[in-house]
Amino acid sequence: MLEMLPENITTEMLYVALAAGAMRIVIWIIFAYTIYSTLKLVKKENRNILPGQVWYVALPLFNIYWNFEVVRRLTDSLNNEFFDRQVEVEERPTQKWGMLFAWTFLISNIPLPLFILTVVFVLHLVYFITYWVKIHEHKVLLKMHIQQFGEDYTVQNKEDEN
Repeated sequence: MLEMLPENITTEMLYVALAAGAMRIVIWIIFAYTIYSTLKLVKKENRNILPGQVWYVALPLFNIYWNFEVVRRLTDSLNNEFFDRQVEVEERPTQKWGMLFAWTFLISNIPLPLFILTVVFVLHLVYFITYWVKIHEHKVLLKMHIQQFGEDYTVQNKEDEN
């Protein structure tokens, strides 16, 4: 099998590439888990994506498209949930950073000159981390609200009005 590789590729280089690829998939799985656990906090009627569908962001190549769907649907789900809970957050939470992340990921998968790909990769890394942090922030906000007011805040509100 190693005969198919170019002559200047050593087995050490191959192992490093395989380890980097495996590490990237592990990072994507942890990222998907963050989104999954955030969506589990959102009431079913407010979700625009099933929590199980989030795991597709860990599939190489398919995630180029699916990142856009997750960003859009997660934003809508969080927007609905915070509106129902009457929690003041920015409109369309996580969308700005999510779209920047998705676009830079798309561009980083296009064969471009190395200096452009390097800049795009650095931007992608910054947007990826920022988007992940924003999702985590909203997850913590939802957890705190659930701990303080309970799972179904709207039912509690209706009982308080009567």
